[in-house]
Amino acid sequence: MKLRVLQFAVFAALILLWHSLTKPGLLPNFYFEQDNRAAFFFGEPAKVFWVIVEWFTSFEIFEHLWVTLLETLLGFLIGAVSGLAIGLWLALSNTASAVMEPYIKGLNSMPRVVLAPIFAVWFGLGIWSKVALGVTLVFFVVFFNVYQGVREVSPTLLANARMLGASRNQLLRSIYLPSAMSWVFASLHNAVGLAFVGAVVGEYLGSSKGVGYLILQAEGTFDINTVFAGIIVLTGFALVLDALVTLVEQRLMTWQPRASETEKV
Repeated sequence: MKLRVLQFAVFAALILLWHSLTKPGLLPNFYFEQDNRAAFFFGEPAKVFWVIVEWFTSFEIFEHLWVTLLETLLGFLIGAVSGLAIGLWLALSNTASAVMEPYIKGLNSMPRVVLAPIFAVWFGLGIWSKVALGVTLVFFVVFFNVYQGVREVSPTLLANARMLGASRNQLLRSIYLPSAMSWVFASLHNAVGLAFVGAVVGEYLGSSKGVGYLILQAEGTFDINTVFAGIIVLTGFALVLDALVTLVEQRLMTWQPRASETEKV
């Protein structure tokens, strides 16, 4: 309960700070000259709130939100699954790892955002060009965490398991995957935001629907309140998706001791 109160207090302080940046009183008067340019640059919390309310009460946002969420979820799932599979494969195969290492490093060093126009040419301006961009952003985050997690399995633990007659499949199921899962879920929390980035950046470059499209249209008319409303809506749903990842993590990682339990030992 105390934690929730503190979190709400921080939220209220941020809203108050935002309000102070757009209303004369707390900052020098010259800052608000030229038709209150502060509100032009930062928006106004009350107006942003009413934009969000209007979007949801008029149901205008749902069509755009569905498109962005679909692009995000597909990019997130495809990128996470492929990163997990290829990370396991290369971590368990020294030959494949040695062959593919320069290519993986080269692709990872490439700025993925520059691929967005190429994906638009390859897949068109529909959802799949945004999904492809999201996959490239999510894949490497998950891949390197899985690869590192499997590589850091204790050799002593593996030797003991082999001495007890564990097969390759049993090693994978009982040792490698549990070791990798801790790293996977650590990366998935970061991948959630990257999947949204892929969807929104793709919508910026070419789309007729999506929250990124709404933000782009608002920027074209200098409607800063709508821009902030779109950012807040995206942030809210990113937090929801991150909470779902946390829920799945708690269900699948029941074997892992909690911080409070380790402190007692």
